[in-house]
Amino acid sequence: MARRICKGSKEWEDVAHYVIAGFLEKENAIELIEREEAMKYMSGMIHLSYYSRTSPYHKLYRQSGKVHELYESTERRQAIDESYNLDRDQLTEEVYGILIDMKAENLELWYIATLFEMYVDYGNYSEIARKTKIPRTSVSQAVGEAREYIQATLKKRNIDYDY
Repeated sequence: MARRICKGSKEWEDVAHYVIAGFLEKENAIELIEREEAMKYMSGMIHLSYYSRTSPYHKLYRQSGKVHELYESTERRQAIDESYNLDRDQLTEEVYGILIDMKAENLELWYIATLFEMYVDYGNYSEIARKTKIPRTSVSQAVGEAREYIQATLKKRNIDYDY
């Protein structure tokens, strides 16, 4: 809608975000949504914000003809979005959930989960051994046990992991 109103200008996303943010702060936003007039209201605000030289948007972001982008360029965000892997992100969240469960279950699982998290942060058994004063082989065994436990839990939950 905003792209059409702004006739394809590179500002269309910025204007839309500005109007949506303003709409969410309005006291009668829920009322407009219930009456099914929210889109009509926002389209009018996008039009006024984009075309009026006296609109708050114009005064705040265009300042004497200069356009200041609110967000990264669309091309850069699309490149980031294309490199984003939703499945991997969901798997990561699942693993963190398992680690939380492990810590709550018993002392032995808490121990191996904590060392596993340290391994994720530091990526080096020797570094963890220096920081915790736990022998390096004990650290590597605990991390291995945690990895096996996590993989078994993922398998029980029918979650495929290929990473």
